[in-house]
Amino acid sequence: MKRSSPVRLGFTLIELIAVVVILAILAGVALPTYFDHQAKARAASTKGTLGGVRAGVANFYANEAMQGAAVYPTFLQLTTVGAAGVMQEILPDNPYAPSATANDILDSPGVWVLNPPVVSPAVQGWRYDNVVGKFWANTDTVPGEKDWWGSGECDRREPSDDPPPRDGRRV
Repeated sequence: MKRSSPVRLGFTLIELIAVVVILAILAGVALPTYFDHQAKARAASTKGTLGGVRAGVANFYANEAMQGAAVYPTFLQLTTVGAAGVMQEILPDNPYAPSATANDILDSPGVWVLNPPVVSPAVQGWRYDNVVGKFWANTDTVPGEKDWWGSGECDRREPSDDPPPRDGRRV
């Protein structure tokens, strides 16, 4: 007589533990990479918005200067969307701000004297100083974000400001 082998209905405990260990190792490798990409995406989004708005402010200033009165856009002109305003689209949210205030813009005339002002806890979106034409992200949650603030205007550098080439020659 032939003996039939028992039918296998599931996985053994050893096989399940091996799968869980492999998934844990993969998660341990993938999650830090995911969070690093998330932080880089926030920084890139903020830098892109700052660049776009600053370019709009610079274009407005240049157009006004060509017409004889070099002035920066008012808060109303900055926040108006379309042909009557500076921006063609609504500003995106500040990715570092809570969702309730992420797209708020705080009118801050005259607060930027020599250094960027302190963060306003009331509005965590964006800030604009129309006296000097500066636009910045109202956040201090990420180290190094003050490096993005810049002047808010077009940076003009003289060739003499560049470091000399490695071979010591001046270009």
